[in-house]
Amino acid sequence: MSDVITRHEIVAPPETANDEIVLDIKDLVVHYVLENETVEAVNGVSLQLKKGQTIGVVGETGAGKTSMALAVLNLVPSPPGVIKSGSISVCGSDVLKMSTKQLEKIRGKDVSMIFQDPMTSLNPVMTVGAQIAESVKYHENVTNDEAFKRAEEMLELVGIPKARAIEYPHQFSGGMKQRVVIAIALACNPKVLLADEPTSALDVTIQAQVLDMMSELKEKLGTALVMITHDLGVVAKVCDLVAVMYAGRIVEYGTLEDVFNSPKHPYTEGLFGSLPNIEDRKAELIPIPGLMPDPTKLPVGCAFEPRCRYATSVCRDKRLNNHIVSDTHTVLCARYDEPGFNIDLLRGGENNG
Repeated sequence: MSDVITRHEIVAPPETANDEIVLDIKDLVVHYVLENETVEAVNGVSLQLKKGQTIGVVGETGAGKTSMALAVLNLVPSPPGVIKSGSISVCGSDVLKMSTKQLEKIRGKDVSMIFQDPMTSLNPVMTVGAQIAESVKYHENVTNDEAFKRAEEMLELVGIPKARAIEYPHQFSGGMKQRVVIAIALACNPKVLLADEPTSALDVTIQAQVLDMMSELKEKLGTALVMITHDLGVVAKVCDLVAVMYAGRIVEYGTLEDVFNSPKHPYTEGLFGSLPNIEDRKAELIPIPGLMPDPTKLPVGCAFEPRCRYATSVCRDKRLNNHIVSDTHTVLCARYDEPGFNIDLLRGGENNG
């Protein structure tokens, strides 16, 4: 588990001076078409990220987080994966309209990804220095010696002595391997970095070190970061924006302050309710009942309806639209615009009762 969080610790981040949009996803739909059924993994996701910003994409396993990230690189495995509709712009170019050669040029250069398991992300028969240098050599017009020198510099940047560039992955611990993976991803100073559960395989101490390092590198290089995680502590530590995903949709979106201090979707409320209360150590955790819905049989309306304590008969069948809470905060809830429905008052009444 990462750092314990409480909502009152979250303060508004400073306004960014750079308005350059480096990642723009619009109405993305990703399905996995099988012989007898279709898995609806991503169902109309839209988000934007500016240079230097970090967004935390939060949700349970099966929410569609990784499928969304793979789509940004146009790496959704096909078959059975199909990007049904939508657009993805990285630094102004539509990824979904690129040829294979064009995609190879932007992967690692404009957009990079840190995959979930460092153990399977590295080539066991190449030195770590050679693996970093390989990426540099492919994307930049440099000699082999210059590429290897860059590799040594990247290792130093992530806290590994450059002398270890000639060692192989099996000679590194799990935390060190993850640092090597991060060094490869950052070797060509990408504009966008996708991090898929980058600390889930690490112990608490190494996890904190890696998160601190990623925050420092983001500041140094101005990289926009998409942090995919189920851990709200990680989000609180490194993110400016939060997108809460459920059954392939973003059910709540806002700044860190918006979502942590004033959650508006029942699922977001449930995520916070399942965290330990640092101010009342005797308080019981409130788990979200039930399981994620079958992604092959999603309803027209709210997929969270069977698990929601505020649900009514209309929730499952009413087509959902995003509701604007503020300039920076939106929520996808069938009851949000219902007269008299106020999740803050309902939550307060229950807490007081």
